[in-house]
Amino acid sequence: MITDSHTHLDSEVFDDDREEMIGRAVAAGVTRLVTVGAGSGLDSAERAIALAERYPFVWATVGVHPHDAGKDVDFNHLTELARHPKVVAVGETGLDFFRDWAPKDRQYLYFERQVAIALTTKKPLVIHSRDAGDECLRILTTNGAAAVGGVFHCFSENAEFAAKLREIGFLVSFPGFITFKKQHDARTTCTAIPLEQIMVETDAPYMAPEPHRGKRCEPSFVVETTRQLAALKGLSLQEVARQTTDNALKLFSTMR
Repeated sequence: MITDSHTHLDSEVFDDDREEMIGRAVAAGVTRLVTVGAGSGLDSAERAIALAERYPFVWATVGVHPHDAGKDVDFNHLTELARHPKVVAVGETGLDFFRDWAPKDRQYLYFERQVAIALTTKKPLVIHSRDAGDECLRILTTNGAAAVGGVFHCFSENAEFAAKLREIGFLVSFPGFITFKKQHDARTTCTAIPLEQIMVETDAPYMAPEPHRGKRCEPSFVVETTRQLAALKGLSLQEVARQTTDNALKLFSTMR
């Protein structure tokens, strides 16, 4: 009963075996997948919705990744996509000052536009933040995002920052990097954050966890991340799977 709260099922690297890859996830006990429709303009949003329509256990998000903030986007169309019944959130959106592949002023503009769409459609936000945590939090706070909540995916800040997110109804999500031997800080952060604020994800096809590191990541691997989180919390795999899925169901309230 594990939920992969952030994966990219539409990625071209899955084109040759997407059906089999999704089947492996189901066989591993992954009962819900959230495929993120952001990363190649609105094309990825439409592909994510198509996959969610095809599989009853797949849901979608729609948004414009901060890397794409330099491109023109039809935000009216994005709003309509966000209204789709199998769309559970808006994003991933946010700020990326690490790669810095799009002008910062456009990143800010597109981020705020998507917060507005989330408020209009009453759906939570999926946040991408790299070297921009404080700025992301400021925009969310000043634009009233607490009304819908959301999640900082691939969380890389500390437990004190997570506590600030809790105040505005935001969760955090951890991918496979918590299994990496040198990620001591990430594991310390996992241990300090209440399990009720945590989801698990793969961000597939990226960041495959141990013992699959170096391979193409896929949703079935979320079991390894969940197992590591359980070890850090001193709980069983089943307990952590149940709680992180409950957290996902509460946040993504239309995912039933």
